[in-house]
Amino acid sequence: MNLLSETRKAITKSNHRIPQIIFIGSEESGHRMSWEQFYELSDQEYNNDYGHQEVATDLIIVFSDGSRLFRPSESGYSYWSYSGNFVSPPINHEIKTLFAGDSHFPTLANLNK
Repeated sequence: MNLLSETRKAITKSNHRIPQIIFIGSEESGHRMSWEQFYELSDQEYNNDYGHQEVATDLIIVFSDGSRLFRPSESGYSYWSYSGNFVSPPINHEIKTLFAGDSHFPTLANLNK
C-alpha cells in the first residue's frame, strides 16, 4: 500500500480537498508538517496487513471544517478513518453513572434508564 495514494483517496472519500487541510501531524505531541512535507514523506509503500503497524499511530489530518482523518489500528492493520464534526443531539438526558456494574451492554443509555 502506498500511504500517499491511500491518503488522497481518503481525502476524496471524505468530500474534502487538499487546500482544506489545516493540520497534519500529532494532536498529542504537537508534531506537525505541511502538505508538501507530507507529500514527500508519505510517497512510499508499506504493509498494511495484520501484524506490525508501520505508519505512526497518532497521525491525523484535520480539515478547516473541524473534521478529521485518523488511523485506527486493529491487530496491526491500519487505515484512514473519517470523523465528521460533532453535532449536539436535540435531546439531553441526565447521566447518573458511567460504570457498567451488572450490565452486559454498558452504553450510557442502558446505564442511565
